[in-house]
Amino acid sequence: MKKRTFLKQMGLTALAAGQTPQLLQAKPLLAEKADSKLKNWIWINPDHKESEDVLTARYKKFKAHGITGIFFEADDEKHFTIAKKQGLSTHRWIWTLNRGEESLLKAHPEWYAINRKGESCATNPPYVGYYRWLCPSRPEVRDYLENVVKTELSKPYVDGIHLDYVRYCDVILAVNLWQVYGIKQNQELPEYDFCYCEVCQKKFKEWKGIDIKSVENPDQNLSWRKFRYDNVTRLVNHLVKTASSFKKPISAAVFPTPEVAKRIVRQDWVNWNLNAVCPMIYHKFYKEDVNWIGDAVEEGVKALHGKFPLYAGLYLPDFDNHEEITQGVKLALKNGAAGISLFGNVDDNVLKAFVKGTQG
Repeated sequence: MKKRTFLKQMGLTALAAGQTPQLLQAKPLLAEKADSKLKNWIWINPDHKESEDVLTARYKKFKAHGITGIFFEADDEKHFTIAKKQGLSTHRWIWTLNRGEESLLKAHPEWYAINRKGESCATNPPYVGYYRWLCPSRPEVRDYLENVVKTELSKPYVDGIHLDYVRYCDVILAVNLWQVYGIKQNQELPEYDFCYCEVCQKKFKEWKGIDIKSVENPDQNLSWRKFRYDNVTRLVNHLVKTASSFKKPISAAVFPTPEVAKRIVRQDWVNWNLNAVCPMIYHKFYKEDVNWIGDAVEEGVKALHGKFPLYAGLYLPDFDNHEEITQGVKLALKNGAAGISLFGNVDDNVLKAFVKGTQG
């Protein structure tokens, strides 16, 4: 499941707000004890109020423990600049198709995805109030997102772009969330199945000669599935070209495996032309144990065939203790991950467990 999605409902309010508590004052391990060939990341929502001294100490510590880059969920020149001074790569982490800003909702409600019942995300967001999904079929949406990427990459302190929410709404939630909402999703329910807007219907009919609204079970139509996979793929690859024009890399946070991603969010990330991918292998969201991290990485790496590196996204609250964090890191690297990306409270004990995991 996604990093911020439903975290408040699962009792993880601090993480959902992107707040990272003060690092413990334990003695740090040195970076040379970690595998220097790896690229390792941390997802962060920067606190604009933190002092330069606090940030310098934090980012220096991250670098000393083998972290090589930061995905920043908000723009903050102070954070970016200080992180860069410590030798870290600074990438702007952006929400892509989930865009609920009030100005956009008011100006272009027609851009928002419509479910099989005919309800728009602009007025009837599924699951939670901030789930406002744009339709990837629309060229206006593509142009809007291209401008977002250009704006961010034009900033000299931004080293790259990290895409998130680059998918459709979850037609089926991760199984551990069914109980949170009292939903049993053994099938694709129409209120969560997107997008059936006029643009999508028209483009699909032009391509296949089929009126999708006349199909008895559209959720089972394989061409309709492919149509939606390809809509997102075209959008991503367009944004890849935009990033390339700045000579800066672009990556994405995606669902944990190619199979899961296609099945529940119409996300065919194996066919994207990225520089890297960060599958969010949040094992407890799927009622799996730590060993599943290795299985998920293996599936993704095999499917990519070396097209670009895979960095295993680990969700720290899913681990019961620091030994499990070490185990998760080891499993990811053993099965072909080119590095790790961490989400949660990355304190000194987590860093120590992380370094132990990189030592094999």
